[in-house]
Amino acid sequence: MTRMHNPPHPGEVLREYLGDITVTQAAAKLGVNRVTLSRIMTGAAGISADMAYRLGEAFGTSPELWAGMQLQYDLFLAGKLPRPRIERLAA
Repeated sequence: MTRMHNPPHPGEVLREYLGDITVTQAAAKLGVNRVTLSRIMTGAAGISADMAYRLGEAFGTSPELWAGMQLQYDLFLAGKLPRPRIERLAA
């Protein structure tokens, strides 16, 4: 699988999905705190497995879509960090 170059934080995608729905309205429908949803939408927090399921139900998508976006974003950020040289364990 190829990695996306500079993938967006899933919160950016979530903002597009919400359209004109306010954070307060969406949080109430999702059954979460408004601050929790706001932190995701601003990129200050990631999407948990539980949130992925909630978003999947709310938008008719799969939880894997949301969890996958988060994973791609996390891997992109991790790939930018300096890494020590790791010796291969098996051939």
